[in-house]
Amino acid sequence: MQTKQILLINHYAGSVYHGMEYRPYYLAKQWVKLGYKVLIVAAGYSHIRQKNINFNNKQKVIYENIDGIDYLWIKTIEYNKNGIKRMFSILQFLYGILKYKQMIYKLINPDLVIASSTYPLDIYIANNIAKEKQAKLIYEVHDLWPLSPIEVGHMSPYHPFIMMVQMAENFAYRHADKVISLLPDALNHMQQHGLLKDKFYHIPNGIEIINYDRNEINKSATLEQLSIIDNQLDELDSLGKKYDFLIAYAGGMANGNSLTSVIDAIVLLNNMTELSIKNFAFVLIGEGMYKQNLIDYVKSQNISNIYFFKAVPKIAINLFLSKMNLLFVGFIKSPLYRFGVSPNKLFDYMFARKPIVAAISASNDLVSQAQCGITVEADNVDAIASALKQLMILPQEKLEELGDNAYNYVINNHSYSILADKFLQFCYN
Repeated sequence: MQTKQILLINHYAGSVYHGMEYRPYYLAKQWVKLGYKVLIVAAGYSHIRQKNINFNNKQKVIYENIDGIDYLWIKTIEYNKNGIKRMFSILQFLYGILKYKQMIYKLINPDLVIASSTYPLDIYIANNIAKEKQAKLIYEVHDLWPLSPIEVGHMSPYHPFIMMVQMAENFAYRHADKVISLLPDALNHMQQHGLLKDKFYHIPNGIEIINYDRNEINKSATLEQLSIIDNQLDELDSLGKKYDFLIAYAGGMANGNSLTSVIDAIVLLNNMTELSIKNFAFVLIGEGMYKQNLIDYVKSQNISNIYFFKAVPKIAINLFLSKMNLLFVGFIKSPLYRFGVSPNKLFDYMFARKPIVAAISASNDLVSQAQCGITVEADNVDAIASALKQLMILPQEKLEELGDNAYNYVINNHSYSILADKFLQFCYN
């Protein structure tokens, strides 16, 4: 019987060794375990990766195999914010797929072609490859473009780039054999743009059920990563001795993560004379375009119990989260979240067996569903402070019960072994 082969095109795909996006790596790793051959085509540079691909002066494309998954990295320019350079990076990537299409065909003969970049412009190339190879075409939706730049970035629907992306989104819904959505409540929007109901399926983000112990981390991480891990663990252990209670956020530091709101909530807690736990700290782990702004804001407010840590490799995040008492996740208020959310960091939190405060106004509420903490209105500083206080004063056995609820929920509903199988069952049927 011929091995089934999957081509996954995702501009921002990464791995546990490179950083986000993790989803393509985790799905592909499970598919390889099931006997499938998988090739991921990704850009050499992504603003959300911790480690990007090093090309020499002559290299334009690099092939490598990572944990059984074939990767083809296409060289693209670096950029540090949205704008012309990022747009040029997109065009470079799309042109690179066309330019190296014959190289792709030597690596894989797909019967499934997945267009999975955040933006939908890769759908045309994926459709072309699917037709040439007589393969099924799958469109995977992470965010709704061009709705995201319109509603969050306040771009005009008549901007040439937005109109181009809108045409691509409409094309994707009309021509894809199946549409996989990370957003649970996006069907109505998609139907308005040409999707048939029976083509839609929701598959959220998830977690790899592997608890990397220190020996595994030592074997998998680079020397540079190990240095960061060791230094920051020492610093975290010092904080654990200094403070009775540690609250943490771990993830990207972008404006959309509502981190100013939680910092303001920490200030409120610091000023609560009736709070029984006075000796607490808030730790932020990660990188992002907004990190320096947050550091400057904390300094300007003279807040002494907030600490910033560098991003740590995915394989070590559970080790860091296990040292915390309570975890925070938040998003700014946005009409986009009427379609639902599926944040990776939330599943990492659950897997770490910790209670959670979520400041998210969305159509779905995973924290309440899992009964593992408190969900409050996005950007509501008073509500965030109140929720943190409610959990901080709970007895330890109650905090552990919430943590157990989180863990049981995520392994039963968001294991990538389950999600990867559901993905294939839907696509191949």
